[in-house]
Order: sequence, then C-alpha cells, then structure tokens
Amino acid sequence: MTRTSPIRIGVLGTHSTGKSLLMRRIEMELRSRGIPVARTGGLGRRAAQVPLPKMHNHTVESTRWVLATGIADEVAAAASLDQSAPIRVVLADRASWDALAYHRAALEWRGHTASRTDRESLHSLAAAVTYDLLFATVLNTTIPVEPKHDYDDRYRRLVDQHTHALLHEENLPHVRVTARDDSKELAIAHALHLCSTEAPV
Repeated sequence: MTRTSPIRIGVLGTHSTGKSLLMRRIEMELRSRGIPVARTGGLGRRAAQVPLPKMHNHTVESTRWVLATGIADEVAAAASLDQSAPIRVVLADRASWDALAYHRAALEWRGHTASRTDRESLHSLAAAVTYDLLFATVLNTTIPVEPKHDYDDRYRRLVDQHTHALLHEENLPHVRVTARDDSKELAIAHALHLCSTEAPV
C-alpha cells in the first residue's frame, strides 16, 4: 500500500545537546537525495517574543502554547503549494513530548506541582502527534557550554532526566543520540534509511 502522508521525525532533549544540528544535517542529506523535506523549530525564541515564561519558569499556559504551536507548525510544514513536489518528510526540532519534559522539570526545579486536570490536558496534547521516528539526545555534562548560554545547570540536568523518564513511562520507541560522532552518524543513517524506504510517493 502506497504511503500518502509525510514521515514525521522528531527530536527531544535538554538544551545544547545537538538537537537542531542533528535535524539540520538530516534535512541537508534528504535534500541532497531529492527528497522534499520541511523542518520546524524556533519555538523557544518565539515564546520569548510573545512573551511567555521559559526554562525553569515554564507554566501550564506557556507549555500549552509551545505544544499547540509546535503541532500547528508540523501540520503547516506538511502542506506544500508545489503539488509536483509534495513534502515527504517533516522534521520536528522539538517533538511534542519535549515541551512536557521541560514543564515537568520546571515544576521540580521550583518545587511545584500541577493539578490533575492540567497534567492530563497537557499529556493529551502531547500525545496527539504520532512520530515515525523519535530521537532523544543524551546530556554529557563534561562538554562545556558556550559562555553566551547562561543556563541553570540543575534545570538542564532535570530536563534530561525528565526527557528519558517520560519516554520510558510512555513506552515510546526512540533512538538515543549521545555526543559521540558515531552516535550522531548512526542516527542520521537511521533517518535516511526510513525516509528512503517509507517516504510517500
């Protein structure tokens, strides 16, 4: 049976662990193979322009905005005005589950909790998207972060912990991507194989 919907590939993980670079490299490789691809991203920057709380200040509302906007971006990315070259792959730089991990980490960082209603509504929104392939970056604390990034180290570690705990809780198939070059290359090869064999035609 011929596939008609675009392949969705998402990435999640704590900040400055190579998510955007991985997606850009996959995009570049797909384009070099003539596979029409669209990539989403920039949610953190856009949330700050609204403005909405970020990082350890994330709230239910800011998380809901990130989730809804990210999903809308993915839907829009799959649309193509050029009917002769419809989008075959959508790369989500920050899959929907990423926002949930960031929110959970923010709550723990502040020592707060969310109501059951809020937890369930955010979970339902995150679960609304199905990905054909998920990448989860792994934090390596021995790699220094650029001085321009004024990160809270504890929050960064909490996001990493909640990311992988959430993937385990939801039993979501995913590929772990470490800071090692061979891990990144394997991830790219995995994506290329999937897109070469299952992309809609």
